[in-house]
Amino acid sequence: MIRGEHLAVAYRGHTVMNDVSVEFEAGLVHSILGPNGCGKSTLLKVLSRQLPSSSGAVLVEGKDANSWGTKPFARHLAMLSQAQERMTDISVYDLVSYGRFPHKGWMQKLDDHDRAVVEQALQLTGTSAMSGRSVLELSGGERQRVRIAMAVAQQPKALLLDEPTTYLDICHQLEIMELVRELNRDQRMTVIMVLHDLNHASLYSDRVTVMKQGTVYGHGTPEEVISEQMLRDVFQVESSIERDRTTNRPLIRTMKLQSSG
Repeated sequence: MIRGEHLAVAYRGHTVMNDVSVEFEAGLVHSILGPNGCGKSTLLKVLSRQLPSSSGAVLVEGKDANSWGTKPFARHLAMLSQAQERMTDISVYDLVSYGRFPHKGWMQKLDDHDRAVVEQALQLTGTSAMSGRSVLELSGGERQRVRIAMAVAQQPKALLLDEPTTYLDICHQLEIMELVRELNRDQRMTVIMVLHDLNHASLYSDRVTVMKQGTVYGHGTPEEVISEQMLRDVFQVESSIERDRTTNRPLIRTMKLQSSG
């Protein structure tokens, strides 16, 4: 379990996130939603210790995140920021093997167990066939799978993803969402991700957290949180909500901007 308690973040006197308290239950897929600039990525960075909070605390398994050592924390939680276009000329296998660093001592080389974990990460993410290729040769979707493979090789209990489908076409977006679901289901991995696509969040998440202007607007199941009223209040759009025939999850069809009158 990962919990934020009364978290606040301010940059140069500007409050980005204020009094955010939210709990991410273990073993579930969580999505954080909200308009640009509402604090979604900031919350993810605070949870992963990439950004200090001005006040409040992050608790990981009931223990203050700041009290964890660097390597134990990395063995528990892996964070992937938004995909970076600039990458070095390195093989897919070598990049994925970087995920083993939290499990090694200073100057320790990969052993047979590490190599087996790397091979498993490649298999789980469908990237084994490209292990000898340079990451510079890969498409955006392939590259994102490889980055997730690196995080999987870290063997974390929780995987944090900041907009994992950004810049991908619809086919590769769905591939990434299916992969996330498989890792959660088959590897018992807790997933917390920032998403922009509300329908992806609804269909693939067990819980959603909606943020507005640096605070939590709502938290719960997609059925509980995603509503026409929420879309008006948070995104300023009119919409209609239907139900997926198979899952009964909400499906959103935005219709027009909310009238200012």
